[in-house]
Amino acid sequence: MAGFETRNIAVLGSTGSIGTQTLEAAELLGVGVCALTANRSTSLLEQQARRFNPKTVAMRDEDSAADLRVRLADTDIKVLSGEAGVTEAASAPEADTVVTAVVGVAGLKPTMAAIAAGKRIALANKETLVCAGDHVTAAAEASGSEIIPVDSEHSAVFQCLQGSGGNPVRSIILTASGGPFRGMTYGELSKVTPAMALRNPNWDMGAKVTIDSATMMNKGLEVIEAMHLFSVKPDMIRVLVHPQSIVHSMVEFCDGSVVAQMAVPDMRLPIQYALTYPKRCPSLVARLDLAHTAALTFEEPDLMVFRCLALALDTARRGEKACAVMNAANEVAVQMFLEGRIGFNRIYELTEKVLERAQLAGDPSLGDILDADAEARRLACEAVKEIQCI
Repeated sequence: MAGFETRNIAVLGSTGSIGTQTLEAAELLGVGVCALTANRSTSLLEQQARRFNPKTVAMRDEDSAADLRVRLADTDIKVLSGEAGVTEAASAPEADTVVTAVVGVAGLKPTMAAIAAGKRIALANKETLVCAGDHVTAAAEASGSEIIPVDSEHSAVFQCLQGSGGNPVRSIILTASGGPFRGMTYGELSKVTPAMALRNPNWDMGAKVTIDSATMMNKGLEVIEAMHLFSVKPDMIRVLVHPQSIVHSMVEFCDGSVVAQMAVPDMRLPIQYALTYPKRCPSLVARLDLAHTAALTFEEPDLMVFRCLALALDTARRGEKACAVMNAANEVAVQMFLEGRIGFNRIYELTEKVLERAQLAGDPSLGDILDADAEARRLACEAVKEIQCI
């Protein structure tokens, strides 16, 4: 373990899929846990707190925090609450690495706080860069904070770039499983239910990310995230559907050489790499046996069917404010779909309608972006009444 850099972590969103797997990795590596945060999962956060004994825990929901204080009254663990509490936990002085696994734009402020404190950011919250990528990267440069991607695709690109010697990149190729509805028509997608959409063929993820994978909005958000992580223009990023999810992404260099990162589909690998970088350590991930792996295939995504991806690719060229509006509208639409209030195709229709109505001009400050997020959510709640009547 000589040279191992991460000694203590704070995990934002510790009760979600990425958060729980991060704690598994920390236990395997012998990494300390100094802060944990969650939204409302009181019982699970209590279990995690008792197991890992962090100095601080925080719950965004005030009532849940009050409940947790009672549950942990026999310990010395400090319980914080609300957005301020999560933000304080994100900048815990004992943490050298902060894993940001909060879903949605709620991760923006605590991530910015961790960056301001100069932490290494193991970034699993793509919305932070989607909504405010220019601000986030500028803040990281100013504070010396290091952003290491946790998303499997961005981790793959990051790994492919190691040892490249700074040679020019021609393109980044992000792979996508295609989700459970690859090969269906747009009309057939109208019959998709939440239960059907929550069954991803390759990955075990939270509900919101799983629905985004099914619409392929997730891949569009990843294109925007990659623009900021790797300082490339949207035209330099290509999406290919790769149903086997073995090749996690690729980088094409100026001479035509393509470097790919491959592994079995298991999020524990990119999570661990974000904690141990630049070193690699033994993991619990199964070894890739190419001799017994199905043929690896690649195809172009059907943008006439997966219209959320097409919308995101277009929005990527329109600036931070447009990306923030799209992200907010999509978050609202996905939640409405999960609640059974709108159909699957309405996710795209609602998001598109909000983009048409929102004010997108200007060079936004961070405050402007948060205001645009709030306005987009209001517009989405208004527009849903119209699309239900179509």
